[in-house]
Amino acid sequence: VLSLARPPLPPTGLRTSLSLLRVSWIQGEGEDPCVEAVGEQGGPQNPDSRARLDQSDEDFKPRIVPYYRDPNKPYKKVLRTRYIQTELGSRERLLVAVLTSRATLSTLAVAVNRTVAHHFPRLLYFTGQRGARAPAGMQVVSHGDERPAWLMSETLRHLHTHFGADYDWFFIMQDDTYVQAPRLAALAGHLSINQDLYLGRAEEFIGAGEQARYCHGGFGYLLSRSLLLRLRPHLDGCRGDILSARPDEWLGRCLIDSLGVGCVSQHQGQQYRSFELAKNRDPEKEGSSAFLSAFAVHPVSEGTLMYRLHKRFSALELERAYSEIEQLQAQIRNLTVLTPEGEAGLSWPVGLPAPFIPHSRFEVLGWDYFTEQHTFSCADGAPKCPLQGASRADVGDALETALEQLNRRYQPRLRFQKQRLLNGYRRFDPARGMEYTLDLLLECVTQRGHRRALARRVSLLRPLSRVEILPMPYVTEATRVQLVLPLLVAEAAAAPAFLEAFAANVLEPREHALLTLLLVYGPREGGRGAPDPFLGVKAAAAELERRYPGTRLAWLAVRAEAPSQVRLMDVVSKKHPVDTLFFLTTVWTRPGPEVLNRCRMNAISGWQAFFPVHFQEFNPALSPHRSPPGAPGAGPDPPSPPGADPSRGAPIGGRFDRQASAEGCFYNADYLAARARLAGELAGQEEEEALEGLEVMDVFLRFSGLHLFRAVEPGLVQKFSLRDCSPRLSEELYHRCRLSNLEGLGGRAQLAMALFEQEQANST
Repeated sequence: VLSLARPPLPPTGLRTSLSLLRVSWIQGEGEDPCVEAVGEQGGPQNPDSRARLDQSDEDFKPRIVPYYRDPNKPYKKVLRTRYIQTELGSRERLLVAVLTSRATLSTLAVAVNRTVAHHFPRLLYFTGQRGARAPAGMQVVSHGDERPAWLMSETLRHLHTHFGADYDWFFIMQDDTYVQAPRLAALAGHLSINQDLYLGRAEEFIGAGEQARYCHGGFGYLLSRSLLLRLRPHLDGCRGDILSARPDEWLGRCLIDSLGVGCVSQHQGQQYRSFELAKNRDPEKEGSSAFLSAFAVHPVSEGTLMYRLHKRFSALELERAYSEIEQLQAQIRNLTVLTPEGEAGLSWPVGLPAPFIPHSRFEVLGWDYFTEQHTFSCADGAPKCPLQGASRADVGDALETALEQLNRRYQPRLRFQKQRLLNGYRRFDPARGMEYTLDLLLECVTQRGHRRALARRVSLLRPLSRVEILPMPYVTEATRVQLVLPLLVAEAAAAPAFLEAFAANVLEPREHALLTLLLVYGPREGGRGAPDPFLGVKAAAAELERRYPGTRLAWLAVRAEAPSQVRLMDVVSKKHPVDTLFFLTTVWTRPGPEVLNRCRMNAISGWQAFFPVHFQEFNPALSPHRSPPGAPGAGPDPPSPPGADPSRGAPIGGRFDRQASAEGCFYNADYLAARARLAGELAGQEEEEALEGLEVMDVFLRFSGLHLFRAVEPGLVQKFSLRDCSPRLSEELYHRCRLSNLEGLGGRAQLAMALFEQEQANST
């Protein structure tokens, strides 16, 4: 949401002041005086409330359980879970099950998925159709029998078996029901999880008593986890004894007969509200309180009606959110008057953090200049580049919002039309969001039709929204990693050091990883009568196999005149199964357990490939050891490599080499898919030329639909080395290689000092 801005006010201390006031109200010595006063005047409403409170505190008092390990049993390494909630046994709040059919799976069920799937942690679709083909993005469970009671029984059995230990609440609905997802999630969050609850729209059985009620399936109903656990042993008996054509009535009779639990519409002050939509009724014209406050609407006859309902309820929620924002802003303005700074401490927009205040010149947030066609802050360092893609759409949205806010403020007296953007500035404030300052040339039209050109400056803010966790496929830390090390003849001398580090970091702690050496011979190297340049490498690998029994270090020999990373990866890919997790590395890399774990976590089959950015040390000749702190002439310390060992002496500075992309983690199946797409789009001589100018990361970037995760990796620290930039590389790869070598020489201060010393030496 963009807001029309006035110039920002000075920073405020409102939050600190209110916090101090709150502390002075609630903190003190001994018991709370407010509780004592209430007890003396009227006494507690429930004399057992204090006793029960003490008892609950006693139940949740932490206890220290001493660790004991039987010395007679062999030690086994404990595999820690990925999430702490798994280890603690925490459960998700709500699972939604949708009952669908053969006729409505591709229509109504898809409409349900598009309207509510992003609001729930898990959404499942159950059908009696055997071998049903699931639409994209939907998880469908096929039971193979379309009898209603049988389908309901198997659905409950499936929920209990696969999700009974993971969720607190289970909401069961039909695919012809529209659910207001945020309200349903809020309802589940307000209910206690330790009770047997069957909550929905209560309906009476024909010929039964008032207490015997079932929840109407068309409006959905909630089942608590404890009730599902108790119901599971009775499902087989209910399926044989109870005959009913409706699955909701069958479930209601089963719960009443076996557990004595009936449907309720209200519990713990929370009421389940529903609305029955009349036939051919327009949702835009519904304005009753029952419709506006409903959790579920039924029946929905077609997908377009589902989308119209979603549009109407989304607009209502948006209006309610804007109304709450206005009320909160009014409260903030009222409270600001009572603070020491008064109205001067009110930030803009009201309720959002004040602009970031830099404490030094190094923390100043810079503004980026742009026009409607170009931007003057380019990623490649160019002074000017076209404004396109998401940036162009972002600027266009800012201009439209600015014009909309101006017309909303001054109509009907004045009406504005945009002529052009004179100047545009934007910057990202990590505490607020994206700030804009726009100089607009406008045409102002009065009510009498008079026109005049005006130049006005407006300020806008796109605030940061609520941070959410993106849903990602689940991966484990037990996957075996296959390291691949391509070795050129020029790198053979550095291979023994890599193998020793591999033995210390991987073989010694018994990490679940293997290594394949890819020995790349030149056209005239290693032939008949010529010495083998990789003889020392093979001997070092054999020595490691002898020192660590059961270890197998495989090596492959390849002869290539101009080795390409993609061609070398093609050779290795054919030798391994499709589910292999590759870690493409270099001879200067030192992978350890933490790096391997991050490789396992960030490379997701069919979803994401991971290419870490290693830390490259500067040239030792230009980056000498640091002077002791406080020594005469000691300047600011250069950046230290992550994880540097202080015992080795003063570390050498360095930087994360963004130009290098030789390391990567990906699955063989994903690489084969991208490689096949490359071969399909490029053929013959064009493919041969493309392979010479591509790295593996470029193949994933251009010929794969996977997410490409590029992040700094503090565990990969490399010594200084000059990369061999072959003239056979493409222009882009050659430029990146040369730029990596130049940036890796040293920092700006170190290079300046080296030039200064050189000039001093030349002058003498």
